[in-house]
Amino acid sequence: MSTARAPEGAAADPPRNWTHRVASALTHRNFRILWFAALGSTIGTWMQTYAQSWLVFDLTKSNFYLGIDTFLGQLPIILFMLIGGVIADRHDRRRLLTGSQYVQACAAITLAVLVYTDVIRIGHIFALSFIAGCGQAFGGPAYQAMIPQLVARKDLANAIALNSTQFNLSRVLGPVAGGVVVTTIGIVWCFSLNAVSFFLVVFALAALRLPAHVPPVKPRALREELKSGLHYVRDTRLLYVLTVLVFVSTFLSMPITIMLPAFANNVLTGIGTPETRLSILMASQGLGAILGALIVGSRGLVPQMGRAMLGSMILLGLLIAAFSFSRTLPLSAVLLFAAGLCSMAVFSMAFSLVQHTVPDELRGRVVSIYMVSLRAGWPIGGLVAGAMADVFSAPAVLAVNGTVLAILAVVLFVRGGSLREM
Repeated sequence: MSTARAPEGAAADPPRNWTHRVASALTHRNFRILWFAALGSTIGTWMQTYAQSWLVFDLTKSNFYLGIDTFLGQLPIILFMLIGGVIADRHDRRRLLTGSQYVQACAAITLAVLVYTDVIRIGHIFALSFIAGCGQAFGGPAYQAMIPQLVARKDLANAIALNSTQFNLSRVLGPVAGGVVVTTIGIVWCFSLNAVSFFLVVFALAALRLPAHVPPVKPRALREELKSGLHYVRDTRLLYVLTVLVFVSTFLSMPITIMLPAFANNVLTGIGTPETRLSILMASQGLGAILGALIVGSRGLVPQMGRAMLGSMILLGLLIAAFSFSRTLPLSAVLLFAAGLCSMAVFSMAFSLVQHTVPDELRGRVVSIYMVSLRAGWPIGGLVAGAMADVFSAPAVLAVNGTVLAILAVVLFVRGGSLREM
């Protein structure tokens, strides 16, 4: 990929220290406001994820049902996010994102009421996961397409990495907070606090200083605009390769997250309660992902990022396979920390390449296509892996997944091609 050169005679940007490189996007007011609000909201979401995984496992004692719940939460993204991307290119992204927060807040508070009144059934959880996913399907493209409006272009890669950092910092803090809430005041409060947290984003969006939305003068039919985005991805080799690769990577790597309750409950022993072990495992994975995002964010868009991405993918597969053989909590936590670092490095580098390639007028559509590929691999992989784990075992499935992922990445690395030279 070629990089733009500064005009002759223009003053070069002064060198920036590591601290500024890591957090340069936070110097922009709009991004800073939304980032901190999203941090609070995502902590609430991970509190609910922690509590909901235990609720599903307690009701069903099945990895397969955990996979179904994750699948149904992601299904609207597969079905509707491409449409959401077209809408994000047509309409006010701030309003779309605000509406998505209301939908997800309603789903969370409904779940809290059902649990409080002791009428909760597994079907209720599945339905509310689907409804919350609908909110994400339309809010996700709007949020990702809005990021370039919040920062200078030179800080875009850092903004993407900081968003990943925010997500994974929440993944550390959310389960820890969820464990404290569940053991002290009850599981209902995890869902209730998550519902309240969505309004942090609503208030932050209202405070942003953005130019007024200008709708397209002559918008084409929704189907035509969707096709134009699909054709652009198909005809741009970099985007096409990355879109396929992230699907395969999430399909093989993300079931490790879905199966953590089974490992905490049935595989690992010796330290604390199953709830404590689950919190430690989730926190370890999240801490590694935070470090991975910070490393990528401090480097920005660099030469041979594709080579680094494939190297990280090889290591990720090996770490997942190694985790499947571990039977002690300390070793498992260390392996998850390293796996979290590698997975976030892979996905942050891939998304940075996508965001720097796509033109703004197609950003919502292209980002939605990429996100569908990214998010679809997770629930489909979880559904398949969960079913296989009930037949064989969770460690056996992860051993196969990690090995296949490492072999695939090695083949791509050795054979060369455009991806390795990015």
